[in-house]
Amino acid sequence: MHLPALRILVVEDNPVLRGNLEAMFADSGIAASFAADGLSGLQAALADPPDVLVLDLGLPGLDGLRICERLRAQADRHIPVLMLTARDALDDRLLGFRSGADDYLVKPFAGAELLARCLALSQRHRAGTPHVLRIGSLGIDRRSGVVQREGRTLHLQQTAHQLLLALAEAWPRTLTRSELVEHIWGDAPPDSDPLRTHLYMLRQALDRPFAVPMLKTVHGVGFRLEADT
Repeated sequence: MHLPALRILVVEDNPVLRGNLEAMFADSGIAASFAADGLSGLQAALADPPDVLVLDLGLPGLDGLRICERLRAQADRHIPVLMLTARDALDDRLLGFRSGADDYLVKPFAGAELLARCLALSQRHRAGTPHVLRIGSLGIDRRSGVVQREGRTLHLQQTAHQLLLALAEAWPRTLTRSELVEHIWGDAPPDSDPLRTHLYMLRQALDRPFAVPMLKTVHGVGFRLEADT
């Protein structure tokens, strides 16, 4: 499999795994660079943002979670992060996602799966784009968390903000209820209807003060955002 347009940065301290990945990427025609510790990996990612950052969780100096957090705070664009780890517990995966990881691969893994996930991450519409996501008059700053519509700042409860961001990143696609529940709560959703209250609160902030509603219910399917301009 040859993916010549892909630029990957791998931050991995295990020299054997690093060598194996280097050979695999070279065989696939991928331009890959490598760092062996957290700080140099973060510096390389900020200086020359890759299409995908393959990031080990356990690293000397600065671990993968801290790298991810700093990257999200300091980078001027979204750099897709695929986190590698030997930890396969749900809590560990959720912690990685909360730190800003886009995907998660547990060691040991198949090289073909790693390549497929890197390609999928690189092709997501938000890869390499600025932090401010715009749909019509709506602007969402992924770095600061500030949400504005028609120049007015919207004050959203945390879960409503997560729902809005998920819908905005999927736009114009419709997200099903199950997709939204999994995005917010993972494999452990609340027992009762977890979306009803939060969708209501999102509508109150996003749509009620404005003439044109943006949050649409697609009956029998789910929910989507519709541009207002």
